[in-house]
Amino acid sequence: MPSEEIIWRPSPATIANARLTGYRTWLKERHGMHFQTYHDLWQWSVEHIETFWESIWEYFGVDSSAPYDHVLQGKMPDAQWFAGARINYAQHIFRNATDTHPAVMFKSERHPLTEISWEELTDQVARLRTFLRRCGVQPGDRVAAYVPNIPEATVGFLAACSLGAVWSSCSPDFGADSVIDRFAQIEPKVLICVDGYQYGGKSFDKMDVVRQIARQLPSVEKSVLIPYLDPEATADALNGGELWDRALAGDPEPLAYAQVPFDHPIWVLYSSGTTGVPKAITHSHGGMLLEHLKYLAFHNDVHRGERFFWFSTTGWMMWNYVQAAMLHGATIVLYDGSPGYPDLDVLWRLVQDTGMEHFGTSAPFLIACMKAGLSPKMRFDFSRLRSVSSTGAPLPPEAFDWVFAHVDSDICLWSMSGGTDVCTAFVGGCPELPLHRGEIQCRALGCALYAYNPAGEPVVGEVGEMVITRPMPSMPVFFWNDPGKQRYRASYFDHYPGIWRHGDWVEISPHGGLTMYGRSDATLNRQGVRIGTAEIYRALHGIEAVRDALIVHLDERDYMPLFVVLNPGYALDADLRKEIKATLRQRCSPRHVPDEMIAVADIPYTISGKKMEAPVKKILSGQPVTTSLNRDAMRNPEAMDFFIAMAGKL
Repeated sequence: MPSEEIIWRPSPATIANARLTGYRTWLKERHGMHFQTYHDLWQWSVEHIETFWESIWEYFGVDSSAPYDHVLQGKMPDAQWFAGARINYAQHIFRNATDTHPAVMFKSERHPLTEISWEELTDQVARLRTFLRRCGVQPGDRVAAYVPNIPEATVGFLAACSLGAVWSSCSPDFGADSVIDRFAQIEPKVLICVDGYQYGGKSFDKMDVVRQIARQLPSVEKSVLIPYLDPEATADALNGGELWDRALAGDPEPLAYAQVPFDHPIWVLYSSGTTGVPKAITHSHGGMLLEHLKYLAFHNDVHRGERFFWFSTTGWMMWNYVQAAMLHGATIVLYDGSPGYPDLDVLWRLVQDTGMEHFGTSAPFLIACMKAGLSPKMRFDFSRLRSVSSTGAPLPPEAFDWVFAHVDSDICLWSMSGGTDVCTAFVGGCPELPLHRGEIQCRALGCALYAYNPAGEPVVGEVGEMVITRPMPSMPVFFWNDPGKQRYRASYFDHYPGIWRHGDWVEISPHGGLTMYGRSDATLNRQGVRIGTAEIYRALHGIEAVRDALIVHLDERDYMPLFVVLNPGYALDADLRKEIKATLRQRCSPRHVPDEMIAVADIPYTISGKKMEAPVKKILSGQPVTTSLNRDAMRNPEAMDFFIAMAGKL
């Protein structure tokens, strides 16, 4: 339920220095527009979307080698933005080059903290760009990368982007089949890969996987190997194999930027792919540019010279989002390794050692720190830290309390929710609004988001389907290899013609805050009442014994089991069962009480950190395992074995 409890208010200094305040001042002085509240500003931004997005173009001084003819033509799903304009995303990053602060900071489990200057980054990108161009890479060609979150990935993206080539990346913890399922769809001309990586103190040699990927991607004309695990690794067995250092050797051409249409593809991201072939979600240079300029400035409040971090892998959209901080002249902080190795302090120590202003993570990480009883502020210097942001799952109220008590009592805590589909957030933080316990502060500017009841009517104070009623530039231009946009339309527009249905439950409070209730395709339909799984997880976070949980409802049997992972020293005995039942009955309703509670060793997750509720439900419902999940897309495939065995007994 939405909260009326305000647990944080921005100081006058926070509001005065916010980049959102600068934009509001500019609107008033330049265009004579004055808005009393943020919500008034939001309302204008979604009712006058052409004027709003044109103001973003003007405010941030977008460089275009050709003028646009119209701001917007057509409607979803065929809306066309800024037709006629010719731009380049990478160009807007490098116009921030400076010698006053580094471009990149990097640390891994095997590498000490290092800095890369803007001069060094420019040189490396120019060198790789020269190599790619000599390999015949042209605008529209694809450059794919099987790499961890390392500086070479940033260099690869920027080099490809500067040429107008299309970037796509997967983390090396993906198995060969998952990578091939993704990259085979886009037929890359160049493949960049590593020989292996380290995670949780263990080394993982990936050369056999790399060779398998290269063999099954006949479109690849040139492969570049980064000897990341073994300095002596060679690229001899790869298609047109070349080592990274040799690719960057020689005299580079000056860094230049291909001018491409606004809707020219910039990168391809992928749906989780837990079942079937992942959707190849394709975004545009212009859509990403305008959205990232807007969101990171006004909702993350990123300033020039600040240090911006989000724990991510190259297979998650948040990696692409981190690169966008350079659009604002920020230093991006990269980390490659486990967030729990050698202990849960590793990322908090990184905050201190980098002098980070913006720390981004996932809700499960903050919950894990809370349940481990950590108090990072007692051990580390957070004097420069201004914001903690969370995404990937709903952040429970108890985690809000923990951040303010054990990280910083006056921090901006920005829970946000969006997706791979738009490579940004629909809802998130606002530096001028108070924060209600357990809530997301606001709908993002330019995002016409509403909650729809079963009749397709917008509701406030009720849980409903999350929909977007007006187009956004960051919506995909298409799915790769999707003739007639058939798969694209089916993914978002089949339920409400002409309106984007995202597949999440959301409740909008009367004061404008939001509460997310999980995926609507994983809804528990209990006795005719729709229950969001996040409601149950949120209630369970308050139980000390429960480390993690997953719940499904098997409709045909009207059977709702709850699977729990327990903290050490606890057992699922009669007392704990009673506590779980009482908690769910009191905090939710009697309908939220499961039919059965089952202790398991682990909960299955996708590589990007999503609980695999739908695949578990399919398997327990008797559907074939081969069509219900893709093990290579899982972070912990062994966790599914329990559910497969259980399905055989139902």
